[in-house]
Parts: sequence; C-alpha cells; structure tokens
Amino acid sequence: MTTTPPLRIPFPLVDEVARHCLQEEEPETVHIEVHLPGHLDPGRLRKAFTEALHRHPRILMREAAGPWYRRRYEWELTQEPDVEVVSFPAGGRNALRDARTRALVEAPPLSLSPPIRLEVVEGTGPVDGSEATVAVDSQRQPHPPKGRGAVSNSGSAAGRDQPPPARTRQPTAQPPTVLFLTINHTALDGPACLRVLATAAELYGGKDNAPTAAPTRPQEPPTPPEDTPSNWSRPARVAPGTPEPSPGNGLLVTELPLPHRPKGSPYTVNDQLMVTTALTIAHWNREHGARPRPLRITMPVDDRPRDTTMPIGNGTRLVEVPFTPEELHHPDLGALLRRTATRTRALKSLPRPQLGHGATLLTAPVTPVAWRAALTRGLRRAAAPWTSTTLLSNIGRIPYPLDFGEEAGRAHAVWFSAPARMPRGLTVTTASTAGRLHLALRWSRALLGHGDGAHLRDLFEHYLHSTEVGT
Repeated sequence: MTTTPPLRIPFPLVDEVARHCLQEEEPETVHIEVHLPGHLDPGRLRKAFTEALHRHPRILMREAAGPWYRRRYEWELTQEPDVEVVSFPAGGRNALRDARTRALVEAPPLSLSPPIRLEVVEGTGPVDGSEATVAVDSQRQPHPPKGRGAVSNSGSAAGRDQPPPARTRQPTAQPPTVLFLTINHTALDGPACLRVLATAAELYGGKDNAPTAAPTRPQEPPTPPEDTPSNWSRPARVAPGTPEPSPGNGLLVTELPLPHRPKGSPYTVNDQLMVTTALTIAHWNREHGARPRPLRITMPVDDRPRDTTMPIGNGTRLVEVPFTPEELHHPDLGALLRRTATRTRALKSLPRPQLGHGATLLTAPVTPVAWRAALTRGLRRAAAPWTSTTLLSNIGRIPYPLDFGEEAGRAHAVWFSAPARMPRGLTVTTASTAGRLHLALRWSRALLGHGDGAHLRDLFEHYLHSTEVGT
C-alpha cells in the first residue's frame, strides 16, 4: 500500500522573511488570552479544538526539511496534529503569571504541526500582580470624565495620578478560566488563530459564534496629500528606560474604558489609539531627554473576511503612519485626530505588498534560500535606523462572541500581544470586548524594565482620556 506524501506549499513572503530573522533570545510569539467566567471540560475542549483544526486545515502544517541549496522554505500540510495542542497546567496563585511568561519565552516549534498551543488555566487567584518579566493590572477603574491631575513631566511618582481603587468583582459559582493561545508568528497571526478558537467555541458550546458585521462608514472624498516626514528620514526611537539583564520580552496588560467618540466624528477609535500611542512615546522621549525626531508607527491592516472562509496564515499588510515632532508638542487634539484619520484612510486604501516592494524582491526564489537568509539578516541590521518607532496593532472589537456554552460562559476579556524585538523594542496591542478596551504593552528587556512599562501604561491611559476632551 502506497502512502501519499504530504502536500507542500512554499512559504509566503511574510513567513519567509520572519523565518530568516528568527532569534532564540527573543522568540517571535503572538499571545492571545481569553478570560471566561466558568469551567471547561478537558475532554470536550480537546475534541472541539481538534475538530476546529480540521475545519481550518491550513493551520495543520510544519516546516518541511530540505537541503541547504533549496530555493524555498516549504510548509508540509498534515492530516492530524503531531502533538497534543491543548494542555491543562496546574492552577494556583501564580498560574496566570507563569502562563504569560511561557507565552513570551517558549515558541511552539515550526517542526511540529500545528505551530500553536492552547493552555487552559483555572483557579488563577487574583488577576492583578507583578514580577520582573510580567506585570498585570486589569482591575483599574476608568478615569472620571473631568478633574484628573496632570501626568508628571519628570517621570517620578510625584504629580502623577494615583491609581484608583481596585474594582470589586462579584463572586461566581464557578472558578474563572483563562485560555492562553501561543502562536509561532513565523507561521500564523493572531486574527487567524482567533478564528480557529471561535470555531472551537461553537463546537464546544453549541452556541452561534458567527462574526458580527463590521461597522460601515460613509465613503470620504479624496484629500490632497499632506506634507509629512519622508520615509528616508530616520524616525525617533523609544528612549531607553531601565533595561533588565536577561534577554526576552516583558509584558503588561490592563483594562481601560473605551474612549468616547462623538457620533459622526471624522475619525475612528483606531485613530484615537494611534494619536494616544504617538503622544505617549513623545512624552516618554521628552522625559528621557531624547532629541525630537519624526515618529513613524507601523499599523497592520487586515482585509480578510472573519467568517469560516477566512484565509489562515499571516494575512495582514503593514503601513506606517508618520507624525512630526511639532504636531505632538502641545497639540490641538481635535485637529491632530482629524489629520491622523486622513492619513490612516489614505494608507489603508493604497494597494501595497504585505511588507513592501523590497521584501518582494528579497524573497524571489532565484538563489538558494540560505543565501537569501544571510542577505536579509544583513539588510535588516543595516536598515535598523530606519525601522519605525513602534507598532500599534488594534484588533478592534472582537468580532466573535467566544461563547463556550452555559457552564463556561462567554469571554469578558481578550488580550493580544505582539513580539517586541529591537530596534523597535515596544509594541502596543489593543482589542475591545464587552465594552472595554484591553491593552497589552510588550517590550524588549534590552530597552525597558517593568517600572518603565507601568509608567508607559499610565501615560497611555492619560492620553487616551485626553482624546475625548479634545473633540
């Protein structure tokens, strides 16, 4: 009896560039964290998630072996998972912290199908807490609409808003459950894996987890081009804080109120988050004596459908939103929001390869892939000074209910975090669930420490609130 060899497909452009630039000290992982109010049955969840993998077979893949002179890396599609994807680590007071740490330091291997893992953590104890590599703060009260103090310009605690008291949660009959989905970003992105998790939720709980329709906005007339900084000018870097001696990433997550936006505003919540990120970094850099330079913020754009036809893989394209130093210093916030909306609309409408035209040339299979890998790594180092200042990935409103049925319940909080390698060293990821904004700050420990992340969180919260009063 002959066995049919597994189907092989060449690495797409994004996958190949990511594969060339892998670094052991800073794994390329995406972390998704889903908080449920109740309990999940291990057997039923394993069965539902395995079936979800088969419903989206493109996720069942591993890197195929090949000689050094091959022209391409290839994915090998498998009929079944090579490993048990779902695990139930021991609970306890530090279980949440430990799961977050694993998501940052242990990438699922590319050699085993699929390159993801799902950890189910129960009985986690208090959600808030901190340690050297992971800081957690998801029980802060929102800013009141008026009367807040100013953010300190010195970087010290003096003059900063004091954290509001922790919110008291009502006890539940079942212990809460947290799902940790860790993804090797060389193979897949967060929205694709969230689609698979939504399918698993529907199979597990029997509830409809179809995506909600995306909001429709009126078509804006074309606007004349702006005088924005040239892409050839070196952008600002995030100023170093207090780096930590060990390599890798640190993470802080928090829950905030969604910013208010008047009905009919010409800008979106995404534009408010973009302005907030720019003002946060500009403020941070002023505090640390950095020379003013233009900011460029990378923004992923995802045009894929969110239903079961969604292509699985790395499907976003990257655009860069520029800001001048002058418009971030004592800005007219209403005008800045409108200009930012104009820029983001124009960038989203432009047809562009996922990583730009240069990456398309680099991945042309005209030489052995090992040679192209060495060239790509060298060019990446040479181009480091022109890399954007930071990345803001706004997932937006989670389109799926993520409802696992009566016993487990529906997700009330969902966090994502994206890799934060140098030279950027900082990524900002946001999503909204149940009317709340879930913010994750992730940084390279070669650039920042835990205290720096906490201060950046405070600055972000302050400027997010200011985008409401600047309307």
